[in-house]
Amino acid sequence: MAERKGRALVLAPMRGPGWELLNELADVVYEPAYEPAAEQRPFRLRPAADVARGLAETGATILVAEADEVAGPVFDHPLELVAVTRSDPGNVDVAAATARGIPVLCTPGKGADAVAELTVALLFAVARGVVAADRSVREGSVYAGGVTPYQRHRAWQLAGRTFGIVGLGAVGRAVWWRMDGLGMRVVACDPYAEGATHKLPELLNVADVVSMHAALTEETHGMIGDRQFEIMKDGAVFLNTARAELHDTGALASALSSGSLAGAGLDSGEPSHPLAGLPNVVLTPHIGGATFDAEADQAQLVAADIERLRRGELPQHCVNPEVFPAVPGAGPGRSS
Repeated sequence: MAERKGRALVLAPMRGPGWELLNELADVVYEPAYEPAAEQRPFRLRPAADVARGLAETGATILVAEADEVAGPVFDHPLELVAVTRSDPGNVDVAAATARGIPVLCTPGKGADAVAELTVALLFAVARGVVAADRSVREGSVYAGGVTPYQRHRAWQLAGRTFGIVGLGAVGRAVWWRMDGLGMRVVACDPYAEGATHKLPELLNVADVVSMHAALTEETHGMIGDRQFEIMKDGAVFLNTARAELHDTGALASALSSGSLAGAGLDSGEPSHPLAGLPNVVLTPHIGGATFDAEADQAQLVAADIERLRRGELPQHCVNPEVFPAVPGAGPGRSS
C-alpha cells in the first residue's frame, strides 16, 4: 500500500481513538448514514450509484461503508481498499473487488458486547415481567381485581437455571460469561466452535432459556420451527437477538399461545410484528448493536487494519486475502 496519505470517504458512524487514528492516516470526508451528533437527521443507506458519485466527487481511494451498496459502478473508481463496519459484508460484491485486487476489510465482533447486554436486558424483561409490571403502574392497575403485585408478578429466579446458547461466535461468547455471572449453568450448540458440547436437540431439551446467536446461512435459516419448539422444556424462554429468519415466527406464536413457552424476547420487532399482540413477548426494533461504544470499536478495527497496510503488513480482518501476494506462513482471513 502506498506511502501517500490518500483520501477516505467514510459513510459509517465513527468516534473515539480509532476515528482519530483514521484521520491521521487519511484525509477524511465524513458523510455517515446518520450523524451521531445530530440524531434527528434521517437515516439513509446509499445505493451503488450514489456511493460511486461520492467517490467521484471527493476523489477518495479508501471507502468505509456500513450497509451501503458497494457494487457495480463503485469499482469503476481506483480504490485502494473497501472497509465495511459489519462482520459479514453481504452488501459488498466481494468477487468484483477481488477481481480488481481490492482488499475488503470487515469488523467482526464490533458489537458483541452491545448485543450481549441487550440479551441480558431481554432476558430479565421477559423472565421477570418487567414490561407488564411497568404498564400496571402507569395504568393504575397494580391492584386490579384485588390481586397484589406480589401474586401477579411472581417468577422463577434465573440463578441455578440452564441457559442455552445457539451459535458460539463473538456474541455467543460475550453472552456466556454474563450468564455464568448470573449463576446460570451455560451450555452451547455450535458445530464449528470449541466449547460447544451440545447438539441442538440436546440443548433444547435441557435449557430453561434458549438464546439465538447463530449467523444466518442457508443451513441455519428457519432452524427453530415447530419440532424444535415442541422439544423445549415447558415454561422455557426463547430469545433471539441475532436474525429473525433463524426461527419460524408462526411456530413461535403457537408455542407462546399454547403456554408451552413462558415468553420470548426478540430484537426484531416493529409495530406490525405478528407477535406484537401477545402479552408474554418483549420486542425491540433491532437495536442490539446500537451503542456509542460499537461505533468506537468499528473505528478502531478499521483504522488498525489500514495502519497495518500502511506499514506493509497484512490486515487482520480481510474477507479476500487472496488479493495479497502469498506470504509463507501468513493467511489473514475473516475472524468470527
